[in-house]
Order: sequence, then structure tokens, then C-alpha cells
Amino acid sequence: MTTPTEAPYGSWKSPITSDLIVSGTIGLSHPTLEGDDIYWIESRPSEGGRNVIVRMSPDGTMSDFTPGPFNVRTRVHEYGGGAYWVSGGTVYFCNFSDQRVYRQEPGAEPHPVTPNVEIRYADGVVDGARGRMVCIREDHTGGGDPGNTVAALPLNGGDAGTVLVSGSDFSASPRVSPDGSHLAWLSWDHPNMPWDGTELWVAEIKQDGSLDGSVLVAGGLEESVFQPEWSPDGALYFTSDRTGWFNIYRWRGQVTEAVCLMDAEFGNPRFNLGNATYGFEPGGKIISSYSRDGVWGLASIDPGTGEFKKLDSPYTEMGIGGDLRVSEGVAVFVGGSATEPMSVVRLDLATGGMEALRMASNVSVDSRYLSPAQPIEFPTENGLTAHAFYYPPINGDYTAPPGERPPLLVKSHGGPTGATSTALDLQIQYWTSRGIAVIDVNYGGSTGYGRAYRERLKASGGSWTWTTASTPPATSWSKG
Repeated sequence: MTTPTEAPYGSWKSPITSDLIVSGTIGLSHPTLEGDDIYWIESRPSEGGRNVIVRMSPDGTMSDFTPGPFNVRTRVHEYGGGAYWVSGGTVYFCNFSDQRVYRQEPGAEPHPVTPNVEIRYADGVVDGARGRMVCIREDHTGGGDPGNTVAALPLNGGDAGTVLVSGSDFSASPRVSPDGSHLAWLSWDHPNMPWDGTELWVAEIKQDGSLDGSVLVAGGLEESVFQPEWSPDGALYFTSDRTGWFNIYRWRGQVTEAVCLMDAEFGNPRFNLGNATYGFEPGGKIISSYSRDGVWGLASIDPGTGEFKKLDSPYTEMGIGGDLRVSEGVAVFVGGSATEPMSVVRLDLATGGMEALRMASNVSVDSRYLSPAQPIEFPTENGLTAHAFYYPPINGDYTAPPGERPPLLVKSHGGPTGATSTALDLQIQYWTSRGIAVIDVNYGGSTGYGRAYRERLKASGGSWTWTTASTPPATSWSKG
């Protein structure tokens, strides 16, 4: 290995170029486990941004499940998400161009389940006992605001669906209990966003498929509830920020109890539908992702005792869009690290081993040119503390003159109520490998640090001005 050359910060030559940054990158989201198969969505710039369902068979073979020109994407709530669901090897998906639901058997062509009208669908589950699916339906056929409801659709198609729940401005996450006797869902109204305040409801499913006896389980104007999930034994779990942090709770029909209380985020603001940060092994143990100080990790939680056990993981980013699904002996999630881009990752729950099945980018960069994120805190106005990730200049070929300080580029994510990522970002490494330090700010108003931090901008009365630097893009902000 050659001795590093001494040269001023900012003058270093780097193999990370603009062309390298934009080459061969795809989007990865919404993994699903069905039997021994693993599914996920790939967003492909080379195909005009088309979203394709990919299936990985037990032997490791990957194949496109969705034929062209179908584009798996829904516009419900405009943010979308929850655009497909799988049952018994059959895939149901929402097609972007017409917003219809299609049913596709393995090896067969998709055929429409819903009529060609101005109605959108998302976030579905199959209610097999009744030969139907339950999903969110957004009706754009009338004037004014669209009607957003929970509806049931026959599995083989035939109509636009039967409304089960209405009366709220927004609905999400319909989930049928394991024995098919109850339905849980979320709802909220203007002017709230779902991270401001939502309500979790449960109702009995009658013999004719309609609902009866709706019960408010949790939530309100100032409590955000996400991801209702039924455990294998029929208890209803959900995440709530009632303590100021998204923690996991359980409802057994009478009382709500905390499963594991920590100053950590076991959920995050849901821009998209269908996301998940935890799931159940068949025996009932919870496998969850969680965030502390903006850095993500994995944990196993005993729902009986509340025992929290951190799992060894190199992945530090599983935030918004980083779904986690759990089945017998295996979990799958979308995550990234300082040296790997966002990837579909399989976790063997018996051994703890992890395998990246598909990476968002196939670009390989020597670790000598990579600068990992370092969480930092800094004082801000009104005596408060803010958060950021610091990336020092790193290049294995160079060293700076003694006593010299590097130039600093400050950037921040879009938002508010977003968060910067600790996954490998070659746009940041472009600068650090040239001898320029970067601070990526999680300003007050970002997610990942509790509700109080997320709501800091509400009282600021400020506006936001965005500027973009030269290639590759780097964003800065100022409060006006």
C-alpha cells in the first residue's frame, strides 16, 4: 500500500464521480413474506420509473412477477404505498395508469378485479373465510373531496366494492383477526396528518360480512397510532406515541397495556400506506426495528415479559420505507449501512445471519474512500439541542497538512417530518472523498427523536427556502 499524499482538503482526487453516482440505481420497498417466497417492489429508472413486483423462490431464483407495462403503484392519499398484497401465491396489485386492482396467478397474465372507474385502492388484506379482500377505497367519481373508506372487494372481481367503514376523512391499515371475527383499522380527519393524531378502531365482523359494535381502542387528536397487527393468539398490537415516543402496545378487549416502554421509536410517521416496523414469529415473539438518536437497529421482544434484546446488525437505516416482515424462522426488511446502500435483507432468526438479497445499487466503492455517519448533537435556539450526522473527510490516498481544517458542507433533508439516512449515500461520499466534510442535519421537526422534537416547527412560524448546489446535488436550508 502506498503512503498517502499530503494535500490540502478539497483538492483530493476521488474515484466517486457524478457518472458513478447515477449509474445502476433502483428503488426497493415493501417486502412481503408468503410461504417460502419473498416478494418486494423495485422502482426502475431504466423502465421509466416502473414499479415491478419481484419474487424470490426458495432456491434463490429471482424473477419479475409483474409483466410490462403494468406499474404497481397506487395514488390513495396521494402518498401511495400498500400497492400489493399476496395470498396463497396469488398477487393482488394496484396498477398506476388506471388505478384498478388486478389479480395475478403465478405464470399467468393479470386480469382486473375492479371496474374502470375513478376509484383508487390500497393497503389490502385477504379475508379468505369470506372470499374477499378488505382494503382502503378512495372514490373520485363525485365532486369535492374524495370519499375515503374501508371497503370489501370480491376476490374474483365484479364490482367496485362494498363500503364497511365511512365517516372519516382518511382511513388506513384494515386488518382482519386470525380467526376472522374482527376487523381493526385506523382513521383521522382534517387538519391532522397521521403523525399528529389518529384513532384505532375495532369491530366485530358479522356473518354477512358487515361490521357491528365499533370500539375505539386508542388514539385521538394528539395521539398518533400506527400499524395495528393481530398476534397469533388474537391480541391486537399497535404503536402509539402517547408517551412522546412510538412504543408498542397491546389490547386484549378490555385494557391497553404497554409491551415495551423505551425512549426509542418503534415506528415512524407514515407518509405511505402498508408500512411495518414489527411482526410476529409463529410462537408470538416480536421482531422489531427501532430508532435511537436517528440510528436504526433490530430487536427481539418477549410480549409476555417485555424483555428487550438487541440483535447484532450492521444495518443502521430502516426508516421510512424500510419495511420489516416476519414469518417462521425468518424476517425480511429493507435496510442500509455506512458501506451498503438500501437493500432487501433476509435475517435468519435462528442463527442471526443476514444476507443482502438485492441492493439498490451495484456500484462498488473501496471502503478506503467511504466516510461513515457519526451522530452528533449541537446547541440551537431557545436553549435546545438539535441532531445531525457528521461525515469527516476520508480518502485512503491522501492526508491533510497538519493543523488544517476541512471546508464544511451543511445539508438537510426535505420535510419537515422526514429524516436523513445513515445508509451509504454516494452524493455525500462524493464530497468527503475529496476532502470536504459534510454535516447532514436532522433539524427540529425531523422524525426519529420523539414527538416533542418532531413538533418543534409547529410553533416556529417560519418558512423554508431551499437552494441546490452544483453536481452532485447538495441541499441547504434557511429559516425565513
